[in-house]
Amino acid sequence: MEIMDALLRAQEAAAPEVGRGRLAEYIPSLAAVDPRQFGMVIASCDGQVHVIGDADVPFSVQSISKVFTLALVVAAEGERIWERVSREPSGNPFNSLLQLDQEAGRPRNPFINAGALVVTDRLHSLTGNGYGALRDLMRGESGRADVGSDPEVARSELEAGHRTSALAHLLASYGNLECPVDQVIDQYVAQCALSMSCRELALAGLFLARDGVLSDGTPLLSARQTKRVNAVMLTCGTYDSAGEFAYRVGLPAKSGVGGGILAVIPDRGVACVWSPALGPSGSSAAGLAALDAFTTYSDWTVF
Repeated sequence: MEIMDALLRAQEAAAPEVGRGRLAEYIPSLAAVDPRQFGMVIASCDGQVHVIGDADVPFSVQSISKVFTLALVVAAEGERIWERVSREPSGNPFNSLLQLDQEAGRPRNPFINAGALVVTDRLHSLTGNGYGALRDLMRGESGRADVGSDPEVARSELEAGHRTSALAHLLASYGNLECPVDQVIDQYVAQCALSMSCRELALAGLFLARDGVLSDGTPLLSARQTKRVNAVMLTCGTYDSAGEFAYRVGLPAKSGVGGGILAVIPDRGVACVWSPALGPSGSSAAGLAALDAFTTYSDWTVF
């Protein structure tokens, strides 16, 4: 089946789920987004881009940014980050304090909030401006020179981020942060508040389908490192529903509470879907349905 035909099937499958579920009410700016929007993009390694729906509407990338911060840290210093963060599925909500405390301040994986705070902390230590390093990567790979953090979303998230603050202080209490807590939180929120469209995110993530090679032909990651980042996405990228996501979709992926999901098809391309209403685990309900249908009706899957 042609990619556009599969995209149309995906849109049709997602239609009953668009607008169903809940918005991320704990971040007031995200709670005000129209939940009836849907967009999807397939960007292939050979340069083709296929779009449908609201694919060029910017949205808050939220936790999808965690894939890119992890890639930057691995690119800078290889395997060292795994001394501070595990690589196991959490089986708990993405903002769990209980699990972090029970496991002595070592987060289960880099994609739950506690793990992402540790990665952000390390990136900031390595670069002096972790948010700036991420922003520059996203600008270069997406082709949009003004990609940046939405100040209203960042302000809203800071004001409502009591649990994020608690996680950061708990990490610090176990000695698992290098930078001051307030600095790490500011960096983390700025990264999550990046505003990008499905098209831009798909283009930015293509290096994960190209063995770590950026759009200008230079390697960010080695093929081995890229394989490992994708592996952690497959097992941990959709929080406590990673097993269900792998069963239905069969792709390494990362979701965010802004309603986006970025999925990688190694050696083929990247899919990005966005619809703001979330299912029980915090991932887009329509996005899950769309990716399920797309991998069913196309041969773009790792299985």
